Amino acid sequence: MSGRQDPALTRRTLIGTGLALGAAALTAAGSGAAHATPGTPAQHPARHRAQRRAQAFLAAAMDAYPDHGTTRLAQSYADQAGLFSTAFTYDNALAILALLAGRASDGRARAVVLGDALLYAQRHDPVHADGRLRQAYNVGPYTFYDGSRQPDGFVRADGTANVGTQFGFTGTAVGDMAWAGIALTALARRTGERRFLDGAVRIGEWVERNGRTDEPLGGYKFGVNGADEKLPFTSTEHNTDLVCLFGRLARLTGDGVWRERRARARAFLEKMWEPDGGFFYTGTNDGVTVNTSPIPEDTQTWTHLALDSRAHARSLDWAARELAVLDHAGRRNSTVPAGQSYEGVTFSSASLLANEDAPIADSQPRPDRNGVWFEGTAHLALALRERQARGDEARARRLLDSIERAQELLGGGQTVGGRALPERSGVVSASSPLDTGFGFGYYPYRHLGATAWYLMAALRSNPLRA
Repeated sequence: MSGRQDPALTRRTLIGTGLALGAAALTAAGSGAAHATPGTPAQHPARHRAQRRAQAFLAAAMDAYPDHGTTRLAQSYADQAGLFSTAFTYDNALAILALLAGRASDGRARAVVLGDALLYAQRHDPVHADGRLRQAYNVGPYTFYDGSRQPDGFVRADGTANVGTQFGFTGTAVGDMAWAGIALTALARRTGERRFLDGAVRIGEWVERNGRTDEPLGGYKFGVNGADEKLPFTSTEHNTDLVCLFGRLARLTGDGVWRERRARARAFLEKMWEPDGGFFYTGTNDGVTVNTSPIPEDTQTWTHLALDSRAHARSLDWAARELAVLDHAGRRNSTVPAGQSYEGVTFSSASLLANEDAPIADSQPRPDRNGVWFEGTAHLALALRERQARGDEARARRLLDSIERAQELLGGGQTVGGRALPERSGVVSASSPLDTGFGFGYYPYRHLGATAWYLMAALRSNPLRA
């Protein structure tokens, strides 16, 4: 991307460092099963079946290592992604929120288990005792690519939380912390249990101590790397998450300090707004200059979910128009089986300009510029349902239909913890390999985060409402 500023780091940039280390080869995906008809009404039995399958995937990801204790997080990706038993904090926060939104009889109980696991990690970090969570944890044993053995579950033999060191997932990002805090506040509200609110407050205080900046653009900075060194970037995505977390903490604690902190995060978002184009920029690399490229999807949809601002609602139209993709088997690098097609949005403006002649990263396949990012497609579907402008519900239903077809047809034969997944359960990250433009890619592997976002969109449950 010659001539462009380097993209500001997001939560997913750190994730990408692991994906580039040597994931397993891309497997053939899909089966010949029938799919739901586009335009299916929300109350149609096919949609309920799709939701039940998604909930079954969340349960399977959570129960993949039954011999390694009841204190556990859920594995984020199918084994075929090559990340072994990695459980990302962000994905597990989403799983909590989706379980609380869903209709599964054991949804609340499962959400409590995951929430208690986040609290355990907060209290039993192997190095720090300051309320932080790491980017990811290991939740089951495996042998790494170099032959080294990782023998533990989520709780190591010495009682500490099993931080994901093999892939370098040891840093602490403000966005991950915020989502964990949002999930804990949801549990606090649902259960009335004080421990969840206390954990969320500890997260908020960590962010205040480690993220607050007085740089010209303000807001809260990215977080720290695994060596506990502060990172210089400030993310629109992260500050959007904080608008929700701080707003919830203000409401639940009655402490006005959280309202001031929420206002600081929101002020940063206002500075990232581009009124002429009707979209939000990604953030800043130095706290002084706005980073104008690439422009990601989530800064358009999450801001609407968190702010519910008519003045900024055009960001959804920008995402739906400028990031729209249609993936099908006739495309050069598509991995979609013959006869299938999927519509939705891609990750960022840079994804549409990806070099289709080169792998995304070492040992990875070449990207498809029209690969559908299903997590982001669910963001957009939910945000359109929240906005409720003319045509929004119909567009959202088409997007949900696309995600449900993907759950039905893509990612066949994949496993979690070596165990076969329930049939047609779990949404893959992307319809075909896609380059995010932020140094990593997404692939057709069943994914906890994408599945959780699908459920929240299908159930009209906005996780960012304060």
